[in-house]
This record gives sequence, structure tokens and C-alpha cells, in this order.
Amino acid sequence: MFNPEFLLTALIVVLLPGTGVIYTVSMGLIYGRKASTFAAIGCTLGIVPHLLASVSGLAALLHTSALAFQFIKYLGVIYLAYLAWSMWKNAGSLQLESSDDHKKQQLLNIAQRAFLTNILNPKLSIFFLAFLPQFVPADSSSATLTMLGLSSIFMLLTLIVFTLYGLFAHQVRQYINHSPQWLTWLQRTFAGIFIALGAKLAMAER
Repeated sequence: MFNPEFLLTALIVVLLPGTGVIYTVSMGLIYGRKASTFAAIGCTLGIVPHLLASVSGLAALLHTSALAFQFIKYLGVIYLAYLAWSMWKNAGSLQLESSDDHKKQQLLNIAQRAFLTNILNPKLSIFFLAFLPQFVPADSSSATLTMLGLSSIFMLLTLIVFTLYGLFAHQVRQYINHSPQWLTWLQRTFAGIFIALGAKLAMAER
């Protein structure tokens, strides 16, 4: 079940810069290490429903039902537009709120946004539906248990890689932390990226 081919393929998939990676990196660059860590956790949790849907076969519904796919897709588009608007509106903000309660709430909000970013992407369910079964041995005694095991490994890789992305972004942040103009430009750039990702999702087909 845990063969090198699956590990290598899963690692390559996780390393590819998708919406979750971009959101995690943006949080690391703008707010720092803790924010990016919470974003990584949120993104990882956001793929759980897709993995479970694939294991249970529910992802096939998205593949066969145009209405279900379009509904979730446009929810994702709207949410990405909301993220872009929030980032543009808050351009120039350098730090999380100073009080512990506000910091905790903001970090939870970051994790929640990361979770929604992934869960509202119907392409993930279809991807896992096509991806995971390829690595289930024909002689497996329980295909469901095998896919759950593979899903757990994929989630662990996602958390590790996204956390590393966030830590790298945090290190880069040290060089721009004292430049509000640069930070404003950076936030507005990420806002534009999220708009582009939303447009790409809007054009996605099953």
C-alpha cells in the first residue's frame, strides 16, 4: 500500500502550487509563521471531505451530475473573489492584532478560510477519485481501508509540505517587514492571483 511510487507521485502533486499553496504562502508573507501554519492546517483539513468522498464513491456524483458540479464550483469562485476582496481591502496591514484573544481569533479565521478554499473546489474530489484507485493493489483484501491509508499519507504530506512553504514565506517576510509599500503591493498582487484562480475555476469543466 505504501509503495515508493505512490509517495513520489503524491509528493509531486502536493508540491504543485495550487490555491492552497498560494493561500498558505500569502499568509506567511503577510502575517508570519503562525498564520501560515494555521493556513496549512486549514488547507489539509479542507481536503478531508474530498478524500472521504472519493473513498465512499460520492465524488462520482460530482463527475456525473453537472448541476452538483456547477453549484460547488461557483461557490468556490465566489469564495475566491471574497478572499481577493478581503486581501485588497486590508492591503498595508502588517501584523495580527496585538491582544492574545484577537490573535487567536484571527488565526482561527485564517484556518477557516483555508479550509473553505479547498473544500469549495469540486475538482479535488474528481482528482482523488481518479488518483487514489490507481494505487490500490488488485489483491487488496479491503480497497476501502487501503484508500483510507493512502488518504492519510496524502494528508500528512500536504501538512508537511504546506508548513514548509509557510516557513519559507515567513523567512522571506523578514526582508519586507519594514516596507509597508512593498507589503501593500504584495497583498494586492495576491488579491489579483486569487481573482485569476477564481476565473480559472469558473472555466473548469468536469
